[in-house]
Amino acid sequence: MTRFRFTSLALCLGLLAAAPLAAAPGPAPAPQAAPAAKVAPITRIDPTFWWVGMKNPKLQLLVHGPGIAASQVELASYEGVTLDGFQKLESANYLVVNLTISPTAKPGKLKLEFKGAKKTTYAYELRARTTPGDKQKVQGLTQQDFIYFLMPDRFSNGDPKNDFIPGMRAPKVARDSMYARHGGDLKGIENHFDYLKELGATAVWMTPVTENDMPKASYHGYALTDYYNVDRRYGTTEQYKEFVDNAHRNGLKVVHDVVLNHMGSKNYLFLDQPARDWFNQWPGFTRSNYNSSALNDPYGSQRDRDLYNKGWFDTTMPDVNQSNPLVATYLIQNFLWWVEYTGLDAYRIDTYPYSDPKFLMQWGQALNEEFPQLFKFGEAWVGSTAQQAFFARNVFQPVDGFKSNLESVFDFQSQGAIHDALRGDNGNMNRLYEALQGDWMYEDATRNVTFLDNHDMSRFYSVIGEDFARYKMGIAWLLTSRGIPQLYYGTEVLMKNFSNPDGKVREDFPGGWPADKQSYFTAAGRTGQAGEAFNYVSKLAQYRKTHLVLATGKLMQFIPQDGVYTYFRYNDQGEAVMILLNGSKDEKTVDGTRFAERTGGFSSGLEITTGATLSSLSSFKIPARTAWVVELKK
Repeated sequence: MTRFRFTSLALCLGLLAAAPLAAAPGPAPAPQAAPAAKVAPITRIDPTFWWVGMKNPKLQLLVHGPGIAASQVELASYEGVTLDGFQKLESANYLVVNLTISPTAKPGKLKLEFKGAKKTTYAYELRARTTPGDKQKVQGLTQQDFIYFLMPDRFSNGDPKNDFIPGMRAPKVARDSMYARHGGDLKGIENHFDYLKELGATAVWMTPVTENDMPKASYHGYALTDYYNVDRRYGTTEQYKEFVDNAHRNGLKVVHDVVLNHMGSKNYLFLDQPARDWFNQWPGFTRSNYNSSALNDPYGSQRDRDLYNKGWFDTTMPDVNQSNPLVATYLIQNFLWWVEYTGLDAYRIDTYPYSDPKFLMQWGQALNEEFPQLFKFGEAWVGSTAQQAFFARNVFQPVDGFKSNLESVFDFQSQGAIHDALRGDNGNMNRLYEALQGDWMYEDATRNVTFLDNHDMSRFYSVIGEDFARYKMGIAWLLTSRGIPQLYYGTEVLMKNFSNPDGKVREDFPGGWPADKQSYFTAAGRTGQAGEAFNYVSKLAQYRKTHLVLATGKLMQFIPQDGVYTYFRYNDQGEAVMILLNGSKDEKTVDGTRFAERTGGFSSGLEITTGATLSSLSSFKIPARTAWVVELKK
């Protein structure tokens, strides 16, 4: 598991395939003291602005400027706002300024005065909030949603003007290089909102859109270099806010991908460190062991726990020290800021378990208190259902003080099970049954996000040997089982390839660039099985939207028999759908009488993808490698 995870991490970083790592570096550079300055120009303050009326009245400002630590800070009179003090750090280029913003404070600009040899005044803006009471903002996610996951750089180029950004470390596009920028952007995604709606998607999740000004493999977004700005190669920060608003107007929710555990080595906070204890520093470069087992192992060693939580993800990804209260507050405020500023609906948290456990609880609590409707789901790529459930709200007792408050995690266990069920001559359908049997460990497993593949693993269609019958079985399972389904871009048109060695699982979506010879965004361009695949996904997804029993109904599964896995979605209003997956290479006769507790009161069924009628529920034959989604009729 660890080795497989590391291989996937290498693909995520785009480093092992793009350029072999050099010798491991030594300790990160210590903060540099700036020479004494008569004037302390302020280069930036984080958060860049804030709001009145937030539930937590405390605000921590991180002020950056050469020699700024030599200043004394005063606040010009502003009704409802008080200066609680300021704090110097190891670096002479930073000050922490603490404010209290009472509920009576009004929007406006407060004047912060930094007095050294000369005085510098900064007008810090307090805005009026927009999310409270606006039902279009911060909608959260539910089982009724269907998430479409894409990489902005690889989806569609809607604005060629941002293809070249002078001054950035990777300013140009090069579509012939897998690890270079290809030019996809926010406008390109907006141009195809209709495509997403036609498919049946209700939410769009993009790999991180925040600035990733790294010299190599910056397209994936997971080595952020600025917490408060969108990468200019996607658009401006204001354009991202407009993107979210436009998505909402189109009936699409927005999932914002975030990284808590680490940042990019070109982040200004690492290049000019506020203090050494803002990062987990080692005598020499020390990589994470990528194994979460020690976190809740009653016999585990502290060294293994430290290696997991404090080791670096990679040489270019400094590990953030979230046990530092100043760092914790900086991160929490940033993720509150993005929600209030844009009205986004959900956070997908990259490498969730790698962060400091106590910080994770603090971060989750702060977001829950300010935005209770915000949905948060984490990547917990672990080896068992119990370990996966440990990182979501669960029935477990706290372990070393950690009790997860995260609503949801990616269901890697069921993802592995559907792969096992559909590979070989007679897939292991018992794995699907067992993957859900452990749901008792969760507070609510129906919030888990289910999926077939993603950007870190081989594409589903390749894994199952490009077998279209098996493909339809996987799609049927994804859109009928419990949880919130997520589809990786291109799966709906049979995009394929393996994650190693060339990383082609992140190829451009055909038709996203004007020069593309074929466009899968149009029905005319989706020729052959690509069109059939799209129509199959769309039909099931649209049915799921209009028949909520398939999304929110209860689930009952039966132990697989003779290679056939059967389960039901049903509700108290008398609706029921029967799903059968025959993973065998042979036709199977199914004894329907053993499903009597769910089929009682029904006499026949309608297979919704083909329109075929099932005239008897007592006994029937299901063809080899076939999925049936049967609406039961009285």
